[in-house]
Amino acid sequence: MEVKSIVLGVEGMTCNSCVQTIEQHVGRLNGIHNIKVSLEDKNAVVIYDSKLQTPATLQEAIYDMGFDATLADSNPQPVLLDTIFLTIPTQSSLTSKQICSTLLKNKGVVDVKMSSDQKTAVVTFIPSIANGKQVMQMVPGVDLSISAPEVTPGTCESSSWSQASSLVLRLKVDGMTCHSCTSTIEGKIGKLQGIQRIKVSLDNQEAVVVYQPHLITAEEIKHQIEAAGFTASFKKQPKPLKLSAIDLERLRNTQTKGSETALKETSSMNDTKTVVFRIDGMHCSSCVLNIQSTISALPSVTSIFVSLEKKSAIINYNPNLITIEVLRRAIEAVSPETFKVSLPEEYDSVALYPTLVSTLQSPHPALKDASQPLTQVVVINIEGMTCNSCVQSIEGVISQKAGVKSIHVSLTNHNGTIEYDPLQTCPEDLRSAIEDMGFDASLPAQPSPEVQLESHRTEPSSQVSPAHLVRQETKTVSKCYVQVTGMTCASCVANIERNLRREDGIHSILVALMAGKAEVRYNPAVIHPSAIAELIRELGFGATVMENCGEGDGILELVVRGMTCASCVHKIESTLMKTNGVLYCSVALATNKAHIKYDPEIIGPRDVIQVVKDLGFTTSLVKKDRSASHLDHKQEIRQWKRSFVVSLVFCIPVMGLMIYMMVMDSQLSDAHAHHNMSSEEMEALHSSMVLEYQLVPGLSVMNFLSFLLCVPVQMFGGWHFYIQAYKAVKHKTANMDVLIVLATTIAFVYSLVVLLVAMAEKAKVNPVTFFDTPPMLFVFISLGRWLEHVAKGKTSEALARLISLQATEATIVTLGPDNVLLSEEQVDVELVQRGDIVKVIPGGKFPVDGRVIEGHSMVDESLITGEAMPVTKKPGNTVIAGSINQNGSLLISATHVGADTTLSQIVKLVEEAQTSKAPIQQFADKLSGYFVPCIVAVSVITLFAWIIIGFVDFEIVEKYFLGYNKSISAAEVIIRFAFQASITVLCIACPCSLGLATPTAVMVGTGVGAQNGILIKGGEPLEMAHKVKVVVFDKTGTITHGTPEVTQVKFLVEGNQLPHNKMLAIVGTAESNSEHPLGAAITKYCKKELDAETLGTCTDFQVVPGCGISCKVTNIEGLLYRKDKMVEENNIKNMTLVKIEENVEESVQPALIIDAELPATRTSQKYCVLIGNREWMSRNGLVVKNEVDKAMMEHERRGRTAVLAAVDGVLCGLIAIADTVKPEAELAVHTLKSMGLEVVLMTGDNSKTARSIASQVGITKVFAEVLPSHKVAKVKQLQDEGKRVAMVGDGINDSPALAMANVGIAIGTGTDVAIEAADVVLIRDDLMDVVASIDLSRKTVKRIRINFVFALIYNLIGVPIAAGVFLPIGLVLQPWMGSAAMAASSVSVVLSSLLLKMYQKPSPEKLEFRARGQMRHKSPSEISVHIGIDETGTGSPKLSLMDRIINYSRASINSLFSDKRSVNSVVLSEPDKHSLLVGDFGDDDDTAL
Repeated sequence: MEVKSIVLGVEGMTCNSCVQTIEQHVGRLNGIHNIKVSLEDKNAVVIYDSKLQTPATLQEAIYDMGFDATLADSNPQPVLLDTIFLTIPTQSSLTSKQICSTLLKNKGVVDVKMSSDQKTAVVTFIPSIANGKQVMQMVPGVDLSISAPEVTPGTCESSSWSQASSLVLRLKVDGMTCHSCTSTIEGKIGKLQGIQRIKVSLDNQEAVVVYQPHLITAEEIKHQIEAAGFTASFKKQPKPLKLSAIDLERLRNTQTKGSETALKETSSMNDTKTVVFRIDGMHCSSCVLNIQSTISALPSVTSIFVSLEKKSAIINYNPNLITIEVLRRAIEAVSPETFKVSLPEEYDSVALYPTLVSTLQSPHPALKDASQPLTQVVVINIEGMTCNSCVQSIEGVISQKAGVKSIHVSLTNHNGTIEYDPLQTCPEDLRSAIEDMGFDASLPAQPSPEVQLESHRTEPSSQVSPAHLVRQETKTVSKCYVQVTGMTCASCVANIERNLRREDGIHSILVALMAGKAEVRYNPAVIHPSAIAELIRELGFGATVMENCGEGDGILELVVRGMTCASCVHKIESTLMKTNGVLYCSVALATNKAHIKYDPEIIGPRDVIQVVKDLGFTTSLVKKDRSASHLDHKQEIRQWKRSFVVSLVFCIPVMGLMIYMMVMDSQLSDAHAHHNMSSEEMEALHSSMVLEYQLVPGLSVMNFLSFLLCVPVQMFGGWHFYIQAYKAVKHKTANMDVLIVLATTIAFVYSLVVLLVAMAEKAKVNPVTFFDTPPMLFVFISLGRWLEHVAKGKTSEALARLISLQATEATIVTLGPDNVLLSEEQVDVELVQRGDIVKVIPGGKFPVDGRVIEGHSMVDESLITGEAMPVTKKPGNTVIAGSINQNGSLLISATHVGADTTLSQIVKLVEEAQTSKAPIQQFADKLSGYFVPCIVAVSVITLFAWIIIGFVDFEIVEKYFLGYNKSISAAEVIIRFAFQASITVLCIACPCSLGLATPTAVMVGTGVGAQNGILIKGGEPLEMAHKVKVVVFDKTGTITHGTPEVTQVKFLVEGNQLPHNKMLAIVGTAESNSEHPLGAAITKYCKKELDAETLGTCTDFQVVPGCGISCKVTNIEGLLYRKDKMVEENNIKNMTLVKIEENVEESVQPALIIDAELPATRTSQKYCVLIGNREWMSRNGLVVKNEVDKAMMEHERRGRTAVLAAVDGVLCGLIAIADTVKPEAELAVHTLKSMGLEVVLMTGDNSKTARSIASQVGITKVFAEVLPSHKVAKVKQLQDEGKRVAMVGDGINDSPALAMANVGIAIGTGTDVAIEAADVVLIRDDLMDVVASIDLSRKTVKRIRINFVFALIYNLIGVPIAAGVFLPIGLVLQPWMGSAAMAASSVSVVLSSLLLKMYQKPSPEKLEFRARGQMRHKSPSEISVHIGIDETGTGSPKLSLMDRIINYSRASINSLFSDKRSVNSVVLSEPDKHSLLVGDFGDDDDTAL
């Protein structure tokens, strides 16, 4: 209940009667507690209930009375409330309900609650209006007295209220660089009085604090964080206390009673009790100290003794202040919260659920998590509900009842789950209330004390019957979908899932990265979807609840055979709709198809098909097209090939005719020139030629044949062009097709008209026609289009191959106990459901992604990951859909099916990539848009220009018009000439080559990339990569292998004390149980050295995070015996070869097995092993010698991890482990630098390691200790400097930066291809592919530019020639020449692009040869290291100018004295002098200096 106070300005009051009128009128309104009107100040102060009134309604009420009201302060202030507990006398004349209503009628009383026994009333009032005494006298005739709430055993009422009274504060904390900062803040703030919980997040740079405001303020918390050296600011103001009256009263009692109990405690120490706890999970003395210091600080504990050996704690405590259960949980809450605390046998009789005496009774509420808010849950059986409106009416009425926190009624289970406050109501009241509504309600047979503590810790299961928990869970789980934005990679998914699983009321969460969606199963009694979305938003992502989301529903399309009439349809639909899990069903009789929506969590596609089959119909899936036919361009290739062939068949005769005519014409003109024939002779000669023979006057054989050959081409060859042109014109655009159609149609129609006119005129001389233009044009253009589609088809081959990988069928098996195979069936791959067990035989494809549950095999994943070697698969390994099983039979459990499989995601990604346009291509498309109208305009201008020129000066036309004949009128000649020129312009202009310039090159480029293991997602990254100026490498997994390997083992004891093989066997066995990557590296190394698949036995394995492990090792003798046997056999073989005498042979027994007996008599020895860091050794009482410490420091300086191993209390080995640099890294970095790029290393690792790795690969600029979230900022920073950045990462933690970079290159991720945010994915884990991808981009862009040059130059030169600009110098083009030239330009562009197919990756051998002598390791002085996100680098030690001069001269003198140096001072082999000066003199190679 929110009581607020507001000041309203009131104008227009004249006297006290106005004041009284306002006070009386407004005071009578519902929800007004008090109003005070001042005539002098012209205002009214109103105290009101914010749920019933708002400032606006108050303003309106005063306004309605004829006064002007204004809001003096727009923010109403909360009013502090007070609470009093009143005992109701047993012989009261009034009932408790009457007392409540009487109290509520009084001014100042806000709320009255009755306890369940009707003996106590809790009254909340406004202290400024009424006080406790007045409240007691408010009910006439009833003597009310103030009481303290009693704590009755068994009611659970005593569970403390500190949780309910706490506030949540969010602070932004700047200046944290690593996890030690977070633990500093958590440690310091966590100790303050009044702090319940604190969680500091390094990634989000924030702290979330739960605190008690009556003990500490938000300002004080902020001040304390700042005192620790960080800057803090409030993200959100702490939410105001929303406390019930009871909570407030309890808090008050805490303060007063606490002090009293403290006094009592000091006076009577003798009423303490002792309890013994068993504590598991303590590893060393620091655990003991931790528990003792934390628990002894509790005011209720008088003494504590913890024993590491006995794993026990003896505690003296005051039972009035604290209970055993609270103590137990307090110990479990001690950092690192991994202790398991239990009572020994003799204490088991003690109920672990005693009266939890409030910890707030102690003056220091030091026990944080022990305190829990109080609710109880009851399940009431309800009969008589028929539909959802019954459910809603019950929920609506009961949720209004006092004390009911939440209610969930289930129609299917015929019950209601109600969460209620036992102080205000009881199950019987709730049951009778439901019966009053006309339903039959009953309580369960055995009402167990159904206590649900909403806890952040899982309660011991003994407290609540497991059956009850299960029942409650199954009955109150709902599902919702949340749209999540801002996720970039798998770590975002893990972050959301991890954090939400911790929240109360959430049963499970599944986040899909690609779909950007979370599916949450939750308990609606505890949490609502909007709250879930808010939790995700608090993690820094965008989240909205998806209403009526059918996204999680499966959709099934079936073909149903055997239906005859509408009743069959009804039968199928009604049966399916009754089936649990089917959400929607629609069956069409006409098409025999059924469309079904179902919930995949309840029912699967096979179950649905079975239901239909049981009804007597045959059914099958609607087959999906899996052939990738839309990608291989087969249809288009076929279409254009046909078009080309048709045009060519008719074009060849036309060309033959034309060539013949040209030859004849030239002979005629020669004859005309040399023999001075008269025009009559000319005419006679002309008509005597076979082709010029007139069939009818005006129609020659030539023209007739041309016409016959042109018509089919125009009709069939040009069919596609006409359709496309029509569509373009309809959409008010002009493309290439419009231009072609214009040119051919005008040429054809013009020729036809001219011919008809000649026939009509019975002309003696045959007119010049352009029937040759359309066939020629169509031939060249359809050839161009055909070649273009062939090229496109080639580029999509990789994708088509991927799609064809998908299996079509799967063998599903049913397993009995002990994995016995009961049955198996072949089903369509679409019918495989999540969780199915699928059998894959040798040679078979994996139909879905899954996890191996039985069998061993080798699997060929080369087509998906590009990895040539087959991969071993054993139980627990994951398999990818589309990979091929090689030798063993496997049973897999399906994890991702249908569109969720890795293969489907890759296919989707590549499809999207090939349809995306490069920016340069968008420019070309834009250009084409303007190009066509311009050319049409030029063509029209040409037409009119020549007509005008012809009429003005006929001689020009006469001179240059080839087919001119005197018999034709001058006007006709001019018009023909003009037409010829304008048609030639149309023919020659070609936006086609412009349009082809980019896509063909991009297509071929991406195709070539894919063949070389470089997946480029579309034109944009391909084009962007050549502009890159900075390449940023992530360290782990990119420059380095990403998995630690043992680089050196130093034996610290003599071989005769502990043979080296034996030590390796012991250490390898000890680490074989470790989950840690370092442990795995040691085990791998030992197995390799000992040449063994299995090691000994490890028992009593204990791991202490951050320190090391301890364990006992046995059964290694057999291993050593085998190894020695092999050594011995080898020795014998070698000696036989060298022919050494036998007596020598016997004495050459290896020293290792002097004391090794034969296996028969061998007894197994047990070794105590410790492996870990210095701290772990010193904790266990082992002294680390100085030289060992120095060796460790040297390794650490080089970025390695040094681990010590001790056997039976003796330090015996130092193992150096490092993440080794990939062999090709140095060459790749050098090559990138030689290409003119700046190379940067960015890592979350420490600066030592980063510097060491950088010096090995030759990188000089390093950003170390950068968090994943800061990598983005770093990339942005580089971009802000105006540089184009390529980021190379291994995908998971780098993905935000990959997305931010201009070009993100993910390396070696293989199956993560679809998930990551990169633009380029290198399928092979090879850094030389980074070089190749940038090189390929440069080559492609160069090719695109060459293509543009071809296209543009050709148009710029061709159009003026066609228009007749160069007529004076004798350059004239016929239309067919124009079309040939045009087609040539398109074909030349396509061929130019196809030349990219010849692209070869730069070979490492050539690059190495070129770089020989130039590559060298950088010295530390040359590397600038920047820590975190700030720009200032710690860099190399800075030297003053004087120091440099001195060092330089010293080095010069040294070089003079050292003869060797002066003689051999070859520049290349010598390290750079500067590096020697500033270098770290500890380095091996620098010792000479």
